[in-house]
This record gives sequence, C-alpha cells and structure tokens, in this order.
Amino acid sequence: MIHSLFLVNSSGDIFLEKHWKSVVSRSVCDYFFEAQERASEPENVPPVIPTPHHYLISVLRHRIYFVAVIQSEVPPLFVIEFLHRVVDTFQDYFGVCTEAAIKDNVVVVYELLEEMLDNGFPLATESNILKELIKPPTILRTVVNTITGSTNVGEQLPTGQLSVVPWRRTGVKYTNNEAYFDVVEEIDGTYTFDPVTKLLSWDVGKINPQKLPSLKGSMSLQAGASKPDENPTINIQFKIQQMAISGLKVNRLDMYGEKYKPFKGIKYMTKAGKFQVRT
Repeated sequence: MIHSLFLVNSSGDIFLEKHWKSVVSRSVCDYFFEAQERASEPENVPPVIPTPHHYLISVLRHRIYFVAVIQSEVPPLFVIEFLHRVVDTFQDYFGVCTEAAIKDNVVVVYELLEEMLDNGFPLATESNILKELIKPPTILRTVVNTITGSTNVGEQLPTGQLSVVPWRRTGVKYTNNEAYFDVVEEIDGTYTFDPVTKLLSWDVGKINPQKLPSLKGSMSLQAGASKPDENPTINIQFKIQQMAISGLKVNRLDMYGEKYKPFKGIKYMTKAGKFQVRT
C-alpha cells in the first residue's frame, strides 16, 4: 500500500525518508512542492495529489508535512488516519513531534516505522503494543545503548497482541474499575486581540444553553499599512469543556462482557474544527 514516506519541514526540505517496498526517488515530491507553492496557506495544500505513476497523500502536523507515496488506488482516509497515528506515536514517545525531536531520535523513529508498517501495510499502531516492541527513549537507556551497542527493540512478544482489545494489555487488574467516555463535538461558528502575536482570544465563560453567546466586531488596518488586495481570512480555534453546544446528552450507558460493576462517566467537550471567518 504505502511505498515510501517523506517528512518535509516548513522550509521545503526533506529531512527524513523511509521506504518499505522499493526506493522511490525524492523527485516525486516535486509535484507536492508545486502544489505547496500554489496554496495560499500551508494547510490548504491538497491532501491527495495525483502524479503520472504515484499518488501523494499528505497531512500537516506541527509544521511538518508527512507525505506518503502510493502506487495504486487506496482509500485516502485510510492513509491519512495512519499518518495521524504516526504523528501521535512520535508525540507519545518523544513528548513533541518536531523536526529536532525526530532528528535526535532518528534510530527510534526508523524502528517505529518498521514496526508500524509491514511491507507497506499497517501492522502495529497501538501505543501499548509499540512500547513493548520498541522501548521509549530515556537518558539512561541511551547511555546504556551507546556503551553496550544494544537497541530499544524488546525481546518478547507484546502481550497486547494476545488481547481481545488490542490497545489493552492482557491480565490487567486495577483496584478501581472505571470507564470514561468522551463526547467531543465540533461546531462551525464564529475574541482580546494581541497586536504582537496577532492572536485574537474570546473567553466565553459559562454558557447558558437557552441563550448562546454571540460576538460581533470590526477589523481595521494599522496606521500606514497598505490596503491588502483582498479581504483577509481569520482562522479561529476554541474549546468549551463540559459542554455539548448542540444539547446532545447520553441517557444510558451499558457495558457488557465484564463481571464487575464499573463506575461509568461521560465527559462533554465542544471544540472548533477547521473554522474560518472570511471578512
């Protein structure tokens, strides 16, 4: 499925590449760079770019483009979800997913990519399983590996692969058995403005579901600034904890296959998707 993976930084440089089936030349990324130049914003690069012999499927996370090279037609969302899982894994292992963190842990990165894909097809993508296959890097483990020449690769088969639930290890027992479920809702909707950071913040406060808040305002140019050729686009990010703006509620939650009586809880959160205000 996935033949190669290229990591491209904000400067347009390929700083890491991984090949599974066959080596694909870096020149295939020229089609991606052309699309990047045509895009008005970094996030507006098309996620799927067809080329004469390949398909390029990419995601942008933490100012890094993860570009997968595909030779045959596959569901794009399947590849996109895998690329997001790669980023989440790097964050879980290194704390952050930045170019510096990836370069500092390049050996672990290649080991993870080798385990996550088998001949181009997803194999192990759950964090519990990966951490038993590839030990997370620590200062002590790095020193020991340098002295002894060993690696972070585990010596035993992960117990999670033998579990009915792949993300949970077998034989796990807790003093308290609790189950929490998140109801995350994305809404399309509409701010203090910091002229230095150019950040516009709006503290909603406590929301009354019967009277939802609204916000109106105007935007003016700084003194002496030239008028832009077209109206700017404002990107908005917001998150509302413990609130489902649609009023969605969970009346009943049942759990099966467990002998104990679990404590069950629901947490609500409303957040912005890819939300823009066009002025």
